[in-house]
Amino acid sequence: MSTNKGRKISGGKYIKKRKKKSYEAAGQKRVVKIGEEKRKTKRTTGGNKKTFLLKAKFVNIPQKKKLEIKNVLETPSNRFLARQNILTKGTIVETELGKVKITSRPSQEGVVNGILVE
Repeated sequence: MSTNKGRKISGGKYIKKRKKKSYEAAGQKRVVKIGEEKRKTKRTTGGNKKTFLLKAKFVNIPQKKKLEIKNVLETPSNRFLARQNILTKGTIVETELGKVKITSRPSQEGVVNGILVE
C-alpha cells in the first residue's frame, strides 16, 4: 500500500476547516552571523518586545569575560550552517581561550552566551 499524503484511506482528501491567522503564520527565518553587533526589535503579542541578533562579534562566558568569536568550528545540528559562519544553539566556536559551545538561542534571545569546552 502506498502512502498518499493528505488523503484518507478511502482516497478522499482531508480539507482544512480554515486557513492560518496572521499571528499563527511563521515569521522570517533569522540568521545570526559573525560580524559587528547588529540587533533588531520586534513587537510581539500583548505589546511586548522581542530583541534578536542579526550579527554578533562576542560570546559571554560565566565567571570569565566577553570573548571575541574568531570562527565557527562545527554545528552539530547542521554542518552547512558551520560553513556559512551561522551561530545557533549548540554551535562550537573558536575564541582566544579555546573552544566555546553556545548555550543561548541568539536568534531569539538577542545575546550569545556560552561555556568553555575541554
